[in-house]
Amino acid sequence: MFPAQIEEKWDSMTRRWRDNSIVQLVRLFLIDEVHVIKDESRGATLEVVVSRMRTIQSSLWRLSENHDVVPPLRFVAVSATIPNAEDIAEWLSDGKMPAVCLKIDEDQRPVKLRKIVLGFPCSDNQTEFKFDLTLNYKIASVIQTYSEQKPALVFCATRKGVQQAASVLSKDAKFLLSVEQKQRLQRSANSLKDSKLRDLLMYGVAYHHAGMEVCDRKIIEGAFTDGDLPVLFTTSTLAMGVNLPAHLVVIKSTMHYVGGMFEEYSETDILQMIGRAGRPQFDTTATAVIMTRWSTREKYIQMLNGADIIESSLHRHLVEHLNAEIVLHTVTDVTVALEWIRSTFLYIRALKNPTHYGFSSGLDKIGIEAKLQELCLKNLNDLSSFNLVRMDKENSFKPTETGRLMAWYYIAFETVKQFFTIKGTETLNELVTMISNCAEFLDVKLRINEKKILNTLNKDKDKITIRFPLEGKIKTREMKINCLIQAQLGCIPLQDFTLTQDTGKIFRNGIRITRWLSDFLASSKTNFSALLNSVILAKCFRCKLWENSLHVSKQLEKIDLFYCSYGIMHGVSLSNAMVNAGLTTFKKIEETNARELELILNRHPPFGNQIKESVLHLPKYELDIEQLPKYSDTLAEILVTIKLTNFEQLQRKRTAPDFHYLTLIIGDADNQVIFIQKIMDSVLLKTGNWMKKIEVRRALKSEDISINLISSDYGKLISILVIKSNCIRILNKLLKHFVSNQNMIK
Repeated sequence: MFPAQIEEKWDSMTRRWRDNSIVQLVRLFLIDEVHVIKDESRGATLEVVVSRMRTIQSSLWRLSENHDVVPPLRFVAVSATIPNAEDIAEWLSDGKMPAVCLKIDEDQRPVKLRKIVLGFPCSDNQTEFKFDLTLNYKIASVIQTYSEQKPALVFCATRKGVQQAASVLSKDAKFLLSVEQKQRLQRSANSLKDSKLRDLLMYGVAYHHAGMEVCDRKIIEGAFTDGDLPVLFTTSTLAMGVNLPAHLVVIKSTMHYVGGMFEEYSETDILQMIGRAGRPQFDTTATAVIMTRWSTREKYIQMLNGADIIESSLHRHLVEHLNAEIVLHTVTDVTVALEWIRSTFLYIRALKNPTHYGFSSGLDKIGIEAKLQELCLKNLNDLSSFNLVRMDKENSFKPTETGRLMAWYYIAFETVKQFFTIKGTETLNELVTMISNCAEFLDVKLRINEKKILNTLNKDKDKITIRFPLEGKIKTREMKINCLIQAQLGCIPLQDFTLTQDTGKIFRNGIRITRWLSDFLASSKTNFSALLNSVILAKCFRCKLWENSLHVSKQLEKIDLFYCSYGIMHGVSLSNAMVNAGLTTFKKIEETNARELELILNRHPPFGNQIKESVLHLPKYELDIEQLPKYSDTLAEILVTIKLTNFEQLQRKRTAPDFHYLTLIIGDADNQVIFIQKIMDSVLLKTGNWMKKIEVRRALKSEDISINLISSDYGKLISILVIKSNCIRILNKLLKHFVSNQNMIK
């Protein structure tokens, strides 16, 4: 089964299908909510995954000696709102057997459903939170108009929103309850543990969410199912799995809070919620009301009426997906690329609605195919011009390492193009600016009401500001992104909830982009400065701290969990307390008494012991550099040894994640990369050390070499500068630095 919202995961699995037996065993591919294919961000992925599954099936059939042992792959696609289902059927058909298209219309519903979309004004400066609050005062009128004095279920975005809306309605509305109903509600109220809920219940109003006591939830569910409770407010996420049918369903706002940010409900979510309307045992009709912004009202009317023709979005992301297929060896030459295009939903829809894809309306099939071929060739040429693919002597496509990295990290082609302009000497500041311009952040908007806060973060003599101030006022999306990145890395609290949401979105993509950037730059030997700073920046994004930050304690699990649970103000306040107490290195934290830590943090035992335990089981490294006898005026050989000094202790328990690694980078004064390698902790845990002989050539500008050891996950940066006076042979001096996991003990 292929449920909505996991297309990215299946895309990742199928990109490695030759090594994945599970993918090869799939014989029935069920696509739930197939209308997702029209989605701007997810639709193209779903489309190529389905096409890839068909390619995998063909490949397995060709590789099998006995074709009869490879049963055919069957597709079943389901949707509640798709007017052009025949196009989906045509797409899923193969040459041997056409797909069967079955349509079940509204007449088959046991309870006829009336669908209403109400639009309300919302200014550009009004946040989603404020708009959501204004809708609380509209609920009473909606229920009075559409409920017919029958049970109503109101979906809200958050738990807090559920309680607020219920409280407002209890004051605004009066429900006619029989004496028997009041008596039953009183008995139910007496059994509730939640005092606020107890008071609301006597007004005929209640709320229901996952944060409640289980016994309270059961009581409320029973009262609503029995018809004693006129209105129940609930969160959209929880009610998906609870069977609470109602005569009236109200969706209060089409935005919900997920993953630290507000976003539009998916079409799937909307359909599941309105599907709760209708009680077959009591009703012959039911009503669903969507409350949304006036600007989006028409969109939801089209959605509910099933009038929105499903189109492909693959043409907008074709270059990225073509590169991925070449990396997979699915597309091996121009002919195969064109065949692959013909296997997509894009091909089906382009033949029927060419103007949607930028083609002339008067073209026949041959003309449209020629245009698709032209589009395909343009994208292939774009990939080739940036060395993402290359042609061999047989005119076959071969992926390059750069192309593989682009596919592996899911990087947009426009982002790759930008970093091809890199000079190799970029500073941290310059790299942050380039990251802020990436195509992955195009959906981040600069709102007028945010500029004052952002300008204060940028420059304010009375407050803590960002590390690298931007010139002038904040006036573009890119400047906003830059400012938010620096605020997060500098542990500067954001008082605006929308900006906090945007920061979370930026860092989710930024972690992936910065990791790609460091791997991308590692392929060149003439960009040591940019490479070093890219590795540092990738680490900064991962631990959400600058490499020289004093807030090292924020990286500890107990502080971080407190941070995640209670928000940025609480998390930063704990690490601020540690900084104010002078605990700015892991060594200092380890040497501090547990009870003293609890006093500093205002926490109870055993919190201090847990903090010390986390620090104690961080890996501790020793770095040795020794010159070997082989040397000349232009060349020397050094032996680099990294020792895990608490090797035995870490066999029992480790704080760092299993995938933690160090990056060793050595460069010279000519900006040449002498050596770079990732060293996994798992390797060091086997023997306790890692050794490597490295040749060092004399640089033209200076005889300095920079040796850097950088963590993948933790700040701070470990940096060692080796300075030689006359010639390379001075390296015979043994250098030893004892380091406690990315936090220098100097």
